[in-house]
Amino acid sequence: MRAEFDRQLRILEEALLDMGSMCQQAISFSGAVLIGDDPQLRRQVADLEHEISKKDREIEKMCTGLLLRQSPVAGDLRFVSASLKLVADMERIGGQAGEIAELSRYIGEKELLERIRLSDMCCIVSTMVTESIEAMVKKDPDLARKVIADDDQADRLFVDIKDRLVGLIRENRTEPQEILDLLMAAKYFERVGDHAVNIAREVACFISLRA
Repeated sequence: MRAEFDRQLRILEEALLDMGSMCQQAISFSGAVLIGDDPQLRRQVADLEHEISKKDREIEKMCTGLLLRQSPVAGDLRFVSASLKLVADMERIGGQAGEIAELSRYIGEKELLERIRLSDMCCIVSTMVTESIEAMVKKDPDLARKVIADDDQADRLFVDIKDRLVGLIRENRTEPQEILDLLMAAKYFERVGDHAVNIAREVACFISLRA
């Protein structure tokens, strides 16, 4: 009985890692689409978003089965419960990556991404997602804490981007709709950073309980 339960836990962990890898790709590709407006890459983001949602449902079903049929206790229960929280945040990362990729259709002046530092925010948040997943894979509490600390930098950058967009409005340098689209893209990146922090916190908490 225990051997079968351990096998199912390993399958669950592998599914989490697969979903995390897809999230890394989705947010990385969405940033590339925003900068380069590549239709093929945009379709890949949409496909990844679909696969992430599918994996979310698959993992939720696995967790529910483990909770109902196996009645895990202590550390095993904590792992299954943490898995449900992790997939919720990863599913939202996939959704927001899709939204960012779609916004690329409406942002014509790509040089504005550098001027308002949206490219910088894309890099910071993509790194946070990558490192939160890496912390989960390696069970690394130090890396998880780094992701949490990096959120302050992402938040400051979001405020800076808003200020720069206000400056563009005052200068009347671009269309109001495009400014709104840029602000929405920045907001989606900020939310992705928040989900990366949630993943990192859950990982750090789970590791501390097992120590």
